Parts: sequence; C-alpha cells; structure tokens
Amino acid sequence: MYSYYNENTILYFDGAYTKATEAKIDLYGQSLHYGYAVFEGIRAYKTASGEVKIFKPKEHFERFKRSCELIHIPYKYNNDELIAACYKVLELNNLEEAYIRPLVFCPPNMTLKAATDTHLLICAWDWGAYLGEKLLRVCISSYQRPNPQAFKIESKAAGLYVNSILASQEAKEKGYDEALLLDINGFVAEGPGANLFYEKEGTIYTPATGNILPGITRATVIEICGELGIPLVEKQITVEELKGAEAVFYCGTAAEVIGWDSLDGEGFSKPWAGSLGKVIQQAYKAKVLNKEFKREAIPA
Repeated sequence: MYSYYNENTILYFDGAYTKATEAKIDLYGQSLHYGYAVFEGIRAYKTASGEVKIFKPKEHFERFKRSCELIHIPYKYNNDELIAACYKVLELNNLEEAYIRPLVFCPPNMTLKAATDTHLLICAWDWGAYLGEKLLRVCISSYQRPNPQAFKIESKAAGLYVNSILASQEAKEKGYDEALLLDINGFVAEGPGANLFYEKEGTIYTPATGNILPGITRATVIEICGELGIPLVEKQITVEELKGAEAVFYCGTAAEVIGWDSLDGEGFSKPWAGSLGKVIQQAYKAKVLNKEFKREAIPA
C-alpha cells in the first residue's frame, strides 16, 4: 500500500506545524460521518530555474473557498497565508515535486445542519501522475454524474467522490484503466477525477460547464489552446461524437494530461504521437516547469 507519510512527516493543522503521526481528529465530526468537507489537489514542481513553485496556487485556493461557500461550510482563512503554509510544508518535508492536499473539515455534529466551525489540514507527498503514463483504456460507466439540481456539482466536496470511487472501481473490475461518466441527460461529462477533451478535424472539444467540476487544469488546457492558436469549442457532447473523435485525453492536477488508447475497446483514428493532445501535453509540462515551449510539427 502506498505510504503518504512516515514518522518524520510534517503537516499544517489548524495553524500549527505538527507531525502527521501526532495529529488527532474527533471521531464524531460531520466530515467523517457525512462526507461534509472540501478539498483541493495542487501540485508543486521543481522548475527549469531550480526553484520549487506551486502551480496556480491562487486559482486553487479561490476554488477552495468557493467550494466551501457553495455547501455552507464557513471559510475563515486567508488564502495568501494558506499558500505560504503550503510552501512551508514543502520545505519542512524536503519536497520539490509534490502533490499538496488542503482539506477543510467539520467538527463534531451529528445533525444535518450546516457547520458553524471548521478545521484545516494541509499535507503533501511525492506522487507521480495519478493515471500513469500509458494511454488509457476507458469504458463508459453505468454510474452518472449527480444531478446538478441535487448537488453543487462545481464544488470539490469530499462526499461527491464516492460517485468517483464507484465508477473507477467498476471500470477496473471490467479490465479497463478508467471510467467515463455521462450526465443525467446522457451527454459526456468527465472522468472520476479528470476533465475530458477530444480532437476532431483540427479543433479541440470539451464538455460545457454545468454538469462537471470546472478543473484548474481544464482551464489551463483552454489557455494553452488560445496560446497555440488551436480552435476550442465547449459544448454538449454525445457518446457517438466522442467515439468518432480522432484523439481523446483526460486532464487534471493529479493526472496532468494523459491520452486515451480506446473507449469501450474501440480505438481512435489518429495516433497519440501525432495528435493535438500530445502537443497540449507537452505544452502543459513546459508551463508547469516554467520552460519555453516551441511547438514542433506534428508527425504524419
């Protein structure tokens, strides 16, 4: 089993730096019992200059705050101070390339009333690309993304990820690498922990917001498309359209940018090495490392 900490690991907990092995939480908290919590996934990289930089920390903590507000969890924190705490956690644990996990969780309360107080944790660990480096064999899940009228779908709330666990586990039990979830109307939504893009005739397409978590990496991919002059369209996407794509990829902070091999066992017409997705993957890596990116000709 992967070890996220050891006896020397230091984390940030309610304003203090403490050993992970000594931190304690109450077993009667709403977060433990009801999944009433909010988290973020953030990455730090050792950049081309040798400096360790957290990628888009302001954007992540703005979403962190917004997620709490959407589900009525009090947010009493200063984001600049939390960003500074992230850097301190990296320093104390001698981490240069790391995944950072801030979590706001709630104190003891067995009712279903909104929280009136919170706790805050920031931890970090060395974690490679979440979905690996190989092209993904993806299947359409029997699980759907929750109805936006039933949940604040754009909130990165802990409880929502039970849906992700179910979909991901189902895919693996069927022999696939990952799942694709549809929305309540049968349109393409997203992966259990990643947003989706596909290529068709020189244009990149991605599901519109409303039934997805609008990812920070998703926004970065859209930004990269603008910088490289790649046409991009946000729209409702049918399964038929997706199966007719030339190439497809997932993106997310944990997964970064990773291409697909197939959907429900059916491959795509364009090799990943010759796709716009591969160009975007390379541009994304250059961006997080603060390296200059020069777009090269795509192999035929």
